[in-house]
Amino acid sequence: MLKIQAQSNIPTDFGMFKVYAFSENENDWNPHLVWVAEKTDFNDIVNVRFHSECITGEVFHSRKCECGQQLDAAMKFVSENGGIIIYLRQEGRNIGIINKLKAYALQEEGFDTVEANLRLGLPADGRDFGVAIEMLKILNISKVNLLTNNPEKLKSLYNSGILLNKRIPLEINSNATNESYLTIKKNYFGHLLEMI
Repeated sequence: MLKIQAQSNIPTDFGMFKVYAFSENENDWNPHLVWVAEKTDFNDIVNVRFHSECITGEVFHSRKCECGQQLDAAMKFVSENGGIIIYLRQEGRNIGIINKLKAYALQEEGFDTVEANLRLGLPADGRDFGVAIEMLKILNISKVNLLTNNPEKLKSLYNSGILLNKRIPLEINSNATNESYLTIKKNYFGHLLEMI
């Protein structure tokens, strides 16, 4: 069962956050993280972002996706409006960085993001948002606004006992490199994208 293993305040470019590390085991080197902005009231409707780890986009500013820009936008939003970011250690839609790089190599041969994963014998999207629901419940958060374009994240709240008050779009302008990636998100996964 998940539990809070550690917590600390961390100042960022976007403001001060309290950060909780969640895992089943205190020796887990890759725990899920919850970043809580100042002035966040867990008893009120909480702005929430479920964000899956993307080392290529967030740390190295890859232009193949918009993950880093989405994380920055979410941190800015919750810092200004209150809320939390649930940072899920589910790199590459939960296939891991090695398989993600293999999928990228296949994309260089002309396969799209879904075709590349399937060609590797992997799911198109293997993420589990149930773990985010579990963390919300541990924090006693019962009402949320979800910052997302992904209908699967919205569905994860259905029958969870947590009230979805509304969806807040988190759309980033495409670039020449990631436009096809975002098109697949819209056409294959049904992401709610207005600018593609």
